[in-house]
Amino acid sequence: MNLRTLYPRLYSLSLDQGLTVAEVGEWGEAGWQWRLKWRRGRFEWEVVLEEDLIRYVANGSLNKEANDRILWRGDSSGAFSVKSAYACVTNQGSGFVNNVFKMLWQTKARPKSQTTVWRVLLDRLPTRGNLIRRAVQVSSPLCVFCHVSEESVQHLFCECTFTHRVWAFCSSWIGIALAQHNDPKCHFENFHLVNFTLKQNQVWKGMWVAIVRCIWDQRNKVIFKQGVPDDKEIFHSAQLLSWLWLKHRVKSFNYAFSDWILNPNQYIRSCG
Repeated sequence: MNLRTLYPRLYSLSLDQGLTVAEVGEWGEAGWQWRLKWRRGRFEWEVVLEEDLIRYVANGSLNKEANDRILWRGDSSGAFSVKSAYACVTNQGSGFVNNVFKMLWQTKARPKSQTTVWRVLLDRLPTRGNLIRRAVQVSSPLCVFCHVSEESVQHLFCECTFTHRVWAFCSSWIGIALAQHNDPKCHFENFHLVNFTLKQNQVWKGMWVAIVRCIWDQRNKVIFKQGVPDDKEIFHSAQLLSWLWLKHRVKSFNYAFSDWILNPNQYIRSCG
């Protein structure tokens, strides 16, 4: 049983994280007795959760003579490895998801920004919605840009009206109407130019990475540095960031920033 998944609130309060079954209870005359420890006293509704947890684990069968050990379910051997953990978090059993991540690592973006997007695609960023689900107190659950909906990865990068304007700037800049999917993976996969080669689209998808990175940077600036949301600033920063990446990572790209701004189609084609 994964307490962290089924009872995230109790997991955040538990002092027994990482312990084996033998360390959180004992055998008595009536059988096995749980001795769970908590960081603080529980609220009434948390006590109800604890009782529900005890009933849930009571369905399992404990053997007094068996050895207690921790197994990693991500590998048939039961042993943990970084490779098996990576396979689990990227859902490598899914061809679509695996293809999305392959496209991400082939972009011309810098590793730090690729990692940010990787966390976006896995919904692992500390958005306000994710923090609340992990029992972290936040000043407000609402998006820092629109103040209307809960700040989730999907809302922040795809659904927010503020973010929509950033993507609209990008469509206008390249001169092509781009699909506005609400799912980040579909949004990234369909950030594609039909008349461009695979290599040229790797360059173009770097712009997607740059925009996502700049949205996240400005979100943090608004929260932690009392910044003011500015959709045009995000897009212009993404243009500069993508140009810098191309200057450093594509040998054939030796154009001025002003050229990149005025005619992106021409200079993306030069990278093919």
